[in-house]
Parts: sequence; C-alpha cells; structure tokens
Amino acid sequence: MKQWSSAALPIGILLILAALTFWLRYATELDEVRGDGKHRHDPDYVVSDATVRKIGQTGTLKYTLFAEEIRHYPDDDTVDLIKPRLVYFNPTKPPVSISAVRGHLNSKGERVELREQVEVRREGTGKQPPLLVETPELTVLTDEEKAFTKSSVVITQGNSWVQGVGMMVDNRLQTYLLESRVTGQIESHSAKKKPKT
Repeated sequence: MKQWSSAALPIGILLILAALTFWLRYATELDEVRGDGKHRHDPDYVVSDATVRKIGQTGTLKYTLFAEEIRHYPDDDTVDLIKPRLVYFNPTKPPVSISAVRGHLNSKGERVELREQVEVRREGTGKQPPLLVETPELTVLTDEEKAFTKSSVVITQGNSWVQGVGMMVDNRLQTYLLESRVTGQIESHSAKKKPKT
C-alpha cells in the first residue's frame, strides 16, 4: 500500500507537467489578436437619407438606391440598409421599385438581401394596372436585374391575384415565376366588355 501512495505523487507531478507543456505549446501557436479594432464588426461610417445612383455603360441611369440609413462595415466591406428602396428605370418600360424595412448589401454591391415587408411595385401603363408583389424576404441581383425568394409570395394586379411559395423575377423580361403551391384568381378582360345592344 505504501508503495502505491509513494508512486502516485511523482506520477501526478509528471501528468501536471505534461498538461502544462501541451497548454504552453497551444498558447504559443495561437494567432496574435490585433488590438486596433480591425476584427470588430463596427460601422466606420453612417449616412442618413442616402441616395446612390448606378450609371450603365451607355451613360444612362440604370437604377437608384434610396435608404433612410446606410451603415458601412470595414471588416467585411458590407453595408446594412434601413428602409431601402431600389428603383429601376427603363425608357421603354414602366419603372419598378423594390422596398423593404431593412437590407444587407454585399461587398461588391451586386447582391442585396431584403427583409421584412418586401414590396415590388411596377407602375401601370395605359393597358395594364400597377402590379404589386409582397413577400417577407427577397434577394436582388442588382446588375442582372433579377431577384428570387423561397418564401411565400402574393402578386396583385387590378382585381387579379396570384399567390405561391418561391419566386424568380426577371426585370428585363418583366416576368414573375412562382415555383410551388400556386393559386389565384385572374380577371378576364373579355368579361369586362359590355355586350352590344
């Protein structure tokens, strides 16, 4: 019994020394964390009532982005948007505006993630009434003029409406493709015509 207790002390000391050796090796291999704030996700500037315009290669206005507030983060070069509204202009088509409560713009400025009360509005023409799309979230590829969502969608135009889950939008083609669970009611233009008497 005495032999076991006398051997336990040196073994315990060896185990503690081995653990300390491994800990010291791990501690010295850690990357040095800089204390200059570069790794923090804090905005380096905040702009209120901002307007950003994108000019196309031909020199014409492609779209305008409005926001109540823009916050830029230098660590990943991203931008948070408060109440953003993106408006596309086309000389031959009615303007289209996309708005939300908040948004997040990636570092290249080519992808906007919109959240909360997202609305897509296309102005009406002489032949067609305005179109309204409502969804809780939407991803917009700004330069490609395309957008998509996997969430529920409701589209209304005049007395017609369609709803579904998931949507692909192509603003250049002015198409809205619902992916699943599609139901709706389409108003017939011929039914509106009064019969001749």
